[in-house]
Amino acid sequence: MGLLDDWLPSSLARHGDPTRPSVTLSYAQSLDGSIALHRGEPLALSGPDSQKLTHQLRAAHEAILVGIGTVLSDDPRLNVRLVAGQNPQIVVLDSQLRLPLTASMLIDSKPHVFCVASASREAQRKLEQAGAVVERQSDPAAPQVELPKMLARLKQKGIRSLMVEGGGRVISSFLSENFVDRVVITVAPQYVGGYKALVLPLVVMPEIRNAQVKKFGKDYVIWGEVGRETR
Repeated sequence: MGLLDDWLPSSLARHGDPTRPSVTLSYAQSLDGSIALHRGEPLALSGPDSQKLTHQLRAAHEAILVGIGTVLSDDPRLNVRLVAGQNPQIVVLDSQLRLPLTASMLIDSKPHVFCVASASREAQRKLEQAGAVVERQSDPAAPQVELPKMLARLKQKGIRSLMVEGGGRVISSFLSENFVDRVVITVAPQYVGGYKALVLPLVVMPEIRNAQVKKFGKDYVIWGEVGRETR
């Protein structure tokens, strides 16, 4: 499988930014760019072959990141149960600490949860008792987690590679702030007409270089590196 055996390792090795981990953006969408029927409602798009690929990608990265919206709608475990390998460190963007204490990811992992300065101290205490590691950003005026500071903190903690799985606002923010080094996108051959992967206007318009396509079961997977834009 050229994607994992050749391209991904060499692409990760070429990452030279000392201030943040190397970032792979990966998600599944329909032909019309939908990732769900409605925001907050889960939708299974990937077939078994592309699902297995996703778990292989997770195992190839040191950490995996999602937004709190994905946690609340899908309750994902974000592990590699479909393949052999090590589970990545889970990172959750959760500005106001809404992560439920019943979340499946708390069963067998210790997610790193990033929040803003105004988030509830009581919610932090309960999450830490449940095993989470809460990272509170310091700027009292910031309404949401600041990606540059979050990525710098992950780098400080020794995380060199990060897989970003979404949802829509997270995908849009990472692309718009030019923090994506490569993409692996699964396209299911169906129309949905629902909630789109890109939900915010992009400040930059990233270009995928040397894009490749391969069929995995019923789905098509597109991958390539993201051309650097000037901010």
